[in-house]
Amino acid sequence: MHAEEREKLILDAMVASGFITYRDLEARLDASPATIRRDLTRLEAAGRIVRVHGGAKLVPQESPETGPLHLAGTPFDQAITQNLAAKQAIGRVAATLCEPGEGIMVDGGSTTLQMCPHLEGMDLQVLTNSLHIVNALLAQPGTRVLVPSGSVFREQNIILAPAGEDSMPRFHAPKLFMGAAAVGPQGVMQADVVLVAAERRLIDRAEQVILMVDSSKFHSSSGAIVCGLDEVDIVITDEGVAPAMRENLEKAGVKVLIAR
Repeated sequence: MHAEEREKLILDAMVASGFITYRDLEARLDASPATIRRDLTRLEAAGRIVRVHGGAKLVPQESPETGPLHLAGTPFDQAITQNLAAKQAIGRVAATLCEPGEGIMVDGGSTTLQMCPHLEGMDLQVLTNSLHIVNALLAQPGTRVLVPSGSVFREQNIILAPAGEDSMPRFHAPKLFMGAAAVGPQGVMQADVVLVAAERRLIDRAEQVILMVDSSKFHSSSGAIVCGLDEVDIVITDEGVAPAMRENLEKAGVKVLIAR
């Protein structure tokens, strides 16, 4: 196996959590420990990873020396204007799934933001990484808001921890509401691996994963896979979803709600 092939396998193996142990690498790669160390040295020199005790973690963002933090994908200010009516309808339906007084997690996004006005008076605890969502909920006296620690990514206005680090409060919730860059037969995708790592940490804390996506997000696309369709419990979308895609979702055991 060539060095480039091994490096790709190393990076692919780190997408889900942003971190991998040396032991896992030795099990995955047909290479000696010395060869793996050389691969990691090259990846670290290229700024793709940082070696830490027991393994390595991804470095998906720029360093403070090279410039501000950015994420791949559509900037929030642009995304919020796209398919707004559908997103607002999806937000209304999502809010109906919440029970008064419960704790929920709401991942940052232009669609998940639309459920916030409908949470007024429900006295929820909301864990979110989105400053837009924090701002929308602050006007609700009965809503308690929790945020993780990390760096602020200005274009999306979200707080994300470095890959491989867990900065979430001790919080377990019956429901996670999240969006996606794309959804296809291969699963739920995001444009940036740092988003994948953050969303995996949320998924691990949730009993139920509720995906909020307008119908334009259903297409075959390249991207980092957050989770398979079998990990999603409910999809809320609009009437534009193709019948074939809806059938694929339901075959995977996903409940589909159409927002009108």
